[in-house]
Amino acid sequence: MAKYIHSMFRVMDEARSVDFYKRVFDMTVADRLDFADFTLIYLSNGESGTELELTVNKGRTEPYDLGDGYGHVAFSVDDVDALHARLERDGFAPRKLVDFAPDGGERIARFFFIADPDGYQIEVLQRGGRFL
Repeated sequence: MAKYIHSMFRVMDEARSVDFYKRVFDMTVADRLDFADFTLIYLSNGESGTELELTVNKGRTEPYDLGDGYGHVAFSVDDVDALHARLERDGFAPRKLVDFAPDGGERIARFFFIADPDGYQIEVLQRGGRFL
């Protein structure tokens, strides 16, 4: 058996990224490991045991190329409409809310996307069904 414990993003600015994840998803620093060439910052919140690892490579001056392989990570929330409205009000520029009902059938999900300061795409889903 395997336990999923974290995902990692390479980021340019530790403070900017930590602030984003705190203000948007209430994630705080669970641990911070500083090394000569890089720093690892582990973010978590009480909703899940899974963490987000932010890696800051010291001396990096160019933004990372996310390429065409990265898709997104996802968070589920109790009230997607309220979070979307708050993020718009606070200037985070979330994309439009979507009711996902393929082929006009039953709604499978309600969600929006938002980009973090380094351009990583994050899907935010209404909690329910398979998206608990």
